[in-house]
Amino acid sequence: MRRTTFFALEIVDAKTREQLCFLDKVEPYSSVGDIKNLLHRAYPHWYPSRQALKLDPSGKPLKNEDILQNMPVGTFATLYFRDLGPQIGWTTVFLAENVGPLLLYFLFYLRLPFIYADCEASPHAVITRACVSHTSHYVKRLVETLFVHRFSHGTMPLRTIIRNCTYYWGFSAWLAYYINHPLYTPPSYGELQVNSASVMFAICELGNFSIHLTLRKHRGDGSRHRKFPLPTKNPFTWLFVLVSCPNYTYEVGTWVSFSIMTQCLPVALFTLLGFIQMSVWAKGKHRAYSRQFKDYPSLRTAMIPLLL
Repeated sequence: MRRTTFFALEIVDAKTREQLCFLDKVEPYSSVGDIKNLLHRAYPHWYPSRQALKLDPSGKPLKNEDILQNMPVGTFATLYFRDLGPQIGWTTVFLAENVGPLLLYFLFYLRLPFIYADCEASPHAVITRACVSHTSHYVKRLVETLFVHRFSHGTMPLRTIIRNCTYYWGFSAWLAYYINHPLYTPPSYGELQVNSASVMFAICELGNFSIHLTLRKHRGDGSRHRKFPLPTKNPFTWLFVLVSCPNYTYEVGTWVSFSIMTQCLPVALFTLLGFIQMSVWAKGKHRAYSRQFKDYPSLRTAMIPLLL
């Protein structure tokens, strides 16, 4: 009978190098997640999602699924601990980010007396069109959060939700203030500009939703072999032929069309900042795909076909 070789683990604070605990006779098939649970028993306030364990104080955190016997360590090893701070679930984060803009916009659209001195209804039809578009966008995002998205990371730092909500809520209030202002001026080309932008907005929203559905099926198809997303019979997914992250392409298109529809400077600035951030995410995802898959299509760019 083959004898099992157990591991002995010393867990120390990455900053102070103080020993936090010593784990004896740890099973070789134990995962990092199992080790975090053992540490949690000794320190109840450090729940697993709050912990980061590393092989080197300045190295990358180990993944929960990493197996102890597969790591480049001996039977006696030192793991370095870092407290990630209070954590909050991604679903809660997304709900908070999207409920705020949805409700805030209505406060300005209803022209509440404490916001505008002139509370008469606007004579411009584009005001209502913009409200419907803005509302449908955030309702879609709430539906996706509850029923579509699969989050690879269970939690994020509490401080991040404060930063994100400040960004999304603040911009929503700012653009809503100007779009619904009594002195708001409608787009230069009138109905032609509004209607064209509305069609573009609807197409991009449907495209974005289609990509999210495709990514959900891709991540949950049960296949043992990892593969990159491919176009389906849905025409909105054919953009996968040219870009790695068409969900960001459609998202940027949504806000570009909303900028054209409202001809509002705060919306254009929000669109520009969103484009910059999404381009960073898209480039990172594109590089990851290219490294992971040798047969990854060379024609694809990150987000903008043939350009970016």
